[in-house]
Amino acid sequence: MHSLRPLLHPPENEQILLAQAQRLAGYTLGELAALAGLAIPPDLKRDKGWIGILLELWLGASAGSKPEQDFAALGIELKTIPIDRQGRPLETTFVCVAPLIGNTGVVWETSHVRHKLKRVLWIPVEGERQIPLAERRVGAPLLWEPSEEEEHQLRLDWEELMDLIVLGQVERITARHGEVLQLRPKAANGKALTEAIGTEGARILTLPRGFYLKKNFTARLLARHFHL
Repeated sequence: MHSLRPLLHPPENEQILLAQAQRLAGYTLGELAALAGLAIPPDLKRDKGWIGILLELWLGASAGSKPEQDFAALGIELKTIPIDRQGRPLETTFVCVAPLIGNTGVVWETSHVRHKLKRVLWIPVEGERQIPLAERRVGAPLLWEPSEEEEHQLRLDWEELMDLIVLGQVERITARHGEVLQLRPKAANGKALTEAIGTEGARILTLPRGFYLKKNFTARLLARHFHL
Protein backbone atom coordinates (compact mmCIF):
# COMPACT_ATOMS: atom_id res chain seq x y z
CA MET A 1 0.00 0.00 0.00
CA HIS A 2 2.73 2.47 0.90
CA SER A 3 4.32 2.27 -2.54
CA LEU A 4 1.44 4.53 -3.55
CA ARG A 5 2.62 8.16 -3.73
CA PRO A 6 1.08 11.42 -4.99
CA LEU A 7 2.41 12.67 -8.34
CA LEU A 8 4.83 15.50 -7.52
CA HIS A 9 4.61 17.01 -11.01
CA PRO A 10 1.81 17.29 -13.58
CA PRO A 11 1.62 14.00 -15.53
CA GLU A 12 3.44 14.09 -18.87
CA ASN A 13 0.75 12.18 -20.73
CA GLU A 14 -2.74 10.84 -20.23
CA GLN A 15 -1.50 7.25 -19.75
CA ILE A 16 0.42 8.30 -16.61
CA LEU A 17 -2.62 10.28 -15.39
CA LEU A 18 -5.06 7.43 -15.99
CA ALA A 19 -2.73 4.84 -14.44
CA GLN A 20 -2.39 6.92 -11.27
CA ALA A 21 -6.18 7.50 -11.13
CA GLN A 22 -6.74 3.74 -11.50
CA ARG A 23 -4.32 3.06 -8.62
CA LEU A 24 -6.48 5.21 -6.32
CA ALA A 25 -9.64 3.18 -6.99
CA GLY A 26 -10.71 1.23 -3.91
CA TYR A 27 -8.83 3.37 -1.39
CA THR A 28 -10.73 5.38 1.20
CA LEU A 29 -10.39 9.15 1.44
CA GLY A 30 -8.93 8.65 4.93
CA GLU A 31 -6.19 6.35 3.59
CA LEU A 32 -5.30 8.73 0.78
CA ALA A 33 -5.30 11.76 3.10
CA ALA A 34 -2.99 9.98 5.59
CA LEU A 35 -0.56 8.90 2.85
CA ALA A 36 -0.48 12.46 1.46
CA GLY A 37 -0.16 14.09 4.90
CA LEU A 38 -3.39 16.07 4.41
CA ALA A 39 -5.65 16.75 7.39
CA ILE A 40 -9.16 15.37 6.92
CA PRO A 41 -12.11 17.53 8.00
CA PRO A 42 -14.94 15.95 10.05
CA ASP A 43 -17.37 16.63 7.18
CA LEU A 44 -17.71 18.76 4.05
CA LYS A 45 -19.95 21.53 5.45
CA ARG A 46 -17.11 24.04 5.58
CA ASP A 47 -14.75 22.21 3.24
CA LYS A 48 -16.89 21.49 0.20
CA GLY A 49 -13.91 21.36 -2.16
CA TRP A 50 -11.74 19.13 0.05
CA ILE A 51 -12.18 15.89 -1.96
CA GLY A 52 -11.22 17.73 -5.15
CA ILE A 53 -8.12 19.18 -3.44
CA LEU A 54 -7.09 15.72 -2.19
CA LEU A 55 -7.41 14.12 -5.63
CA GLU A 56 -5.70 17.06 -7.37
CA LEU A 57 -2.78 16.50 -5.00
CA TRP A 58 -2.64 12.77 -5.83
CA LEU A 59 -2.89 13.35 -9.58
CA GLY A 60 -0.48 16.29 -9.90
CA ALA A 61 -3.10 18.77 -11.13
CA SER A 62 -1.77 22.22 -11.96
CA ALA A 63 -4.60 24.71 -12.61
CA GLY A 64 -6.07 25.29 -9.14
CA SER A 65 -8.88 27.81 -9.62
CA LYS A 66 -7.46 29.25 -12.86
CA PRO A 67 -9.77 29.17 -15.92
CA GLU A 68 -7.59 26.64 -17.74
CA GLN A 69 -8.10 22.89 -17.38
CA ASP A 70 -6.66 21.10 -14.33
CA PHE A 71 -4.19 19.28 -16.61
CA ALA A 72 -3.65 22.13 -19.05
CA ALA A 73 -0.83 20.45 -20.99
CA LEU A 74 -3.08 17.44 -21.65
CA GLY A 75 -6.29 19.44 -22.19
CA ILE A 76 -8.03 17.45 -19.43
CA GLU A 77 -10.29 18.70 -16.63
CA LEU A 78 -10.64 16.76 -13.35
CA LYS A 79 -14.12 16.30 -11.88
CA THR A 80 -14.93 14.35 -8.74
CA ILE A 81 -18.53 13.20 -8.55
CA PRO A 82 -20.27 11.95 -5.39
CA ILE A 83 -22.36 8.84 -6.09
CA ASP A 84 -24.84 6.64 -4.23
CA ARG A 85 -24.53 2.86 -3.89
CA GLN A 86 -26.24 2.39 -7.29
CA GLY A 87 -23.57 4.54 -8.93
CA ARG A 88 -25.91 7.50 -9.50
CA PRO A 89 -24.69 11.09 -8.97
CA LEU A 90 -25.88 12.73 -5.77
CA GLU A 91 -25.50 16.34 -6.88
CA THR A 92 -25.03 18.59 -9.88
CA THR A 93 -21.47 19.21 -11.15
CA PHE A 94 -19.95 22.70 -11.20
CA VAL A 95 -18.40 23.56 -14.57
CA CYS A 96 -17.28 27.21 -14.39
CA VAL A 97 -18.37 30.71 -13.40
CA ALA A 98 -20.75 32.33 -15.89
CA PRO A 99 -19.76 35.69 -17.45
CA LEU A 100 -22.63 38.15 -16.83
CA ILE A 101 -21.23 41.17 -18.71
CA GLY A 102 -19.07 41.68 -21.81
CA ASN A 103 -20.77 38.88 -23.73
CA THR A 104 -21.15 40.56 -27.10
CA GLY A 105 -20.17 38.12 -29.82
CA VAL A 106 -19.48 35.15 -27.54
CA VAL A 107 -19.98 31.80 -29.25
CA TRP A 108 -20.14 28.20 -28.02
CA GLU A 109 -16.91 27.19 -29.82
CA THR A 110 -14.78 29.54 -27.70
CA SER A 111 -16.82 29.41 -24.47
CA HIS A 112 -15.37 28.46 -21.06
CA VAL A 113 -18.02 25.74 -20.69
CA ARG A 114 -16.94 23.99 -23.88
CA HIS A 115 -13.25 24.42 -22.98
CA LYS A 116 -13.77 22.88 -19.53
CA LEU A 117 -15.84 19.95 -20.86
CA LYS A 118 -13.73 19.05 -23.91
CA ARG A 119 -12.12 16.15 -22.04
CA VAL A 120 -12.93 15.28 -18.45
CA LEU A 121 -11.39 12.76 -16.05
CA TRP A 122 -14.37 11.78 -13.89
CA ILE A 123 -13.58 10.22 -10.52
CA PRO A 124 -16.64 8.87 -8.70
CA VAL A 125 -16.47 8.93 -4.89
CA GLU A 126 -18.92 7.39 -2.42
CA GLY A 127 -21.04 10.30 -1.26
CA GLU A 128 -23.87 9.00 0.90
CA ARG A 129 -24.15 11.03 4.09
CA GLN A 130 -24.23 8.02 6.42
CA ILE A 131 -20.72 6.98 5.34
CA PRO A 132 -18.15 8.94 7.40
CA LEU A 133 -15.94 11.07 5.14
CA ALA A 134 -12.75 9.14 5.97
CA GLU A 135 -14.42 5.82 5.04
CA ARG A 136 -15.74 6.86 1.63
CA ARG A 137 -14.09 4.95 -1.21
CA VAL A 138 -12.76 6.30 -4.50
CA GLY A 139 -14.18 4.63 -7.61
CA ALA A 140 -12.71 3.67 -10.98
CA PRO A 141 -11.89 6.69 -13.20
CA LEU A 142 -13.52 7.54 -16.51
CA LEU A 143 -11.79 9.63 -19.19
CA TRP A 144 -14.64 11.16 -21.19
CA GLU A 145 -15.19 13.51 -24.08
CA PRO A 146 -18.67 14.55 -25.19
CA SER A 147 -20.27 12.70 -28.08
CA GLU A 148 -21.80 14.75 -30.90
CA GLU A 149 -25.22 14.37 -29.29
CA GLU A 150 -23.95 15.39 -25.83
CA GLU A 151 -22.18 18.44 -27.24
CA HIS A 152 -25.34 19.39 -29.13
CA GLN A 153 -27.39 19.22 -25.90
CA LEU A 154 -24.82 21.29 -24.00
CA ARG A 155 -24.61 23.85 -26.78
CA LEU A 156 -28.40 24.35 -26.98
CA ASP A 157 -28.66 24.93 -23.22
CA TRP A 158 -25.61 27.22 -23.15
CA GLU A 159 -26.96 29.32 -26.01
CA GLU A 160 -30.39 29.63 -24.37
CA LEU A 161 -28.89 30.66 -21.02
CA MET A 162 -26.41 33.11 -22.57
CA ASP A 163 -29.22 34.71 -24.62
CA LEU A 164 -31.16 35.31 -21.40
CA ILE A 165 -28.07 36.80 -19.71
CA VAL A 166 -27.38 39.15 -22.65
CA LEU A 167 -31.05 40.20 -22.81
CA GLY A 168 -31.01 41.28 -19.15
CA GLN A 169 -33.05 38.31 -17.89
CA VAL A 170 -30.42 36.83 -15.54
CA GLU A 171 -32.64 37.27 -12.46
CA ARG A 172 -35.44 35.29 -14.13
CA ILE A 173 -33.29 32.23 -14.85
CA THR A 174 -34.07 29.31 -12.54
CA ALA A 175 -32.38 25.92 -12.08
CA ARG A 176 -35.21 24.46 -14.23
CA HIS A 177 -33.93 26.22 -17.35
CA GLY A 178 -31.85 23.90 -19.54
CA GLU A 179 -32.16 20.19 -20.22
CA VAL A 180 -28.64 19.18 -19.15
CA LEU A 181 -26.91 22.45 -18.18
CA GLN A 182 -28.23 24.89 -15.60
CA LEU A 183 -27.29 28.32 -14.24
CA ARG A 184 -27.37 28.86 -10.48
CA PRO A 185 -26.07 31.42 -7.98
CA LYS A 186 -22.55 30.56 -6.83
CA ALA A 187 -21.51 32.47 -3.74
CA ALA A 188 -20.49 31.52 -0.22
CA ASN A 189 -22.78 34.27 1.07
CA GLY A 190 -25.38 36.69 -0.24
CA LYS A 191 -23.07 39.71 0.10
CA ALA A 192 -20.70 38.81 -2.76
CA LEU A 193 -22.37 40.67 -5.63
CA THR A 194 -21.21 41.11 -9.20
CA GLU A 195 -22.28 43.25 -12.16
CA ALA A 196 -24.82 42.03 -14.70
CA ILE A 197 -27.17 43.47 -17.33
CA GLY A 198 -30.66 44.30 -16.04
CA THR A 199 -33.99 44.25 -17.87
CA GLU A 200 -33.63 47.91 -18.89
CA GLY A 201 -30.14 47.33 -20.29
CA ALA A 202 -28.41 49.12 -17.38
CA ARG A 203 -25.85 47.51 -15.05
CA ILE A 204 -27.27 45.86 -11.93
CA LEU A 205 -25.68 44.03 -8.99
CA THR A 206 -26.57 40.37 -8.58
CA LEU A 207 -25.16 37.14 -7.15
CA PRO A 208 -22.41 35.51 -9.20
CA ARG A 209 -23.71 32.60 -11.27
CA GLY A 210 -22.16 29.28 -12.20
CA PHE A 211 -22.85 26.72 -14.90
CA TYR A 212 -23.65 23.23 -13.55
CA LEU A 213 -24.24 19.89 -15.25
CA LYS A 214 -27.57 18.42 -14.21
CA LYS A 215 -27.67 14.99 -12.59
CA ASN A 216 -29.60 13.46 -15.52
CA PHE A 217 -26.64 14.20 -17.81
CA THR A 218 -23.92 12.81 -15.54
CA ALA A 219 -26.09 9.81 -14.56
CA ARG A 220 -26.38 8.73 -18.21
CA LEU A 221 -22.67 9.26 -18.75
CA LEU A 222 -21.72 7.10 -15.73
CA ALA A 223 -24.34 4.44 -16.50
CA ARG A 224 -23.08 4.01 -20.06
CA HIS A 225 -19.47 3.65 -18.98
CA PHE A 226 -19.97 1.42 -15.96
CA HIS A 227 -22.88 -0.57 -17.50
CA LEU A 228 -25.21 0.32 -14.62
